[in-house]
Amino acid sequence: MEGLNERIVRFLKKHHILTLATCAEGQPWCCTCFYVFDDENVRFIFTSDKETRHITEGLKNTAVAGTIALETRIIGKLRGVQFTGTLTEMSGNDYDAARKTYLKRFPYAAPFIGSTAIWSIDVTLLKMTDNRLGFGKKIFWYKST
Repeated sequence: MEGLNERIVRFLKKHHILTLATCAEGQPWCCTCFYVFDDENVRFIFTSDKETRHITEGLKNTAVAGTIALETRIIGKLRGVQFTGTLTEMSGNDYDAARKTYLKRFPYAAPFIGSTAIWSIDVTLLKMTDNRLGFGKKIFWYKST
């Protein structure tokens, strides 16, 4: 994707846990998920049971948000990414490719992946805060329409 900042890509590929936020029927919820970032398609890939609260809510309202953060007490090293996107269940060839990618990153998930669905969050906005570039420095990426 054009304009996807390499600093954001490196950060997202280095980390592996995101906090996913959903909202359905006026009630917000968040959870943590292991993810793989697919920079070619600008999406997060993760696995989860269809019966979980975040998935049932995400299917009612596919607009989701989330964050990936580096935890540090050193303010000058603070970094993190916030995102918005659309939740979809992967199927067909996309499912097969995503499964392979996910298991390459998390091979210990192999015994469980057949009993869970694979999901993608197709990103519409990424905002990275990187204090190493200056206090509160932000880098943005928007999906072109």
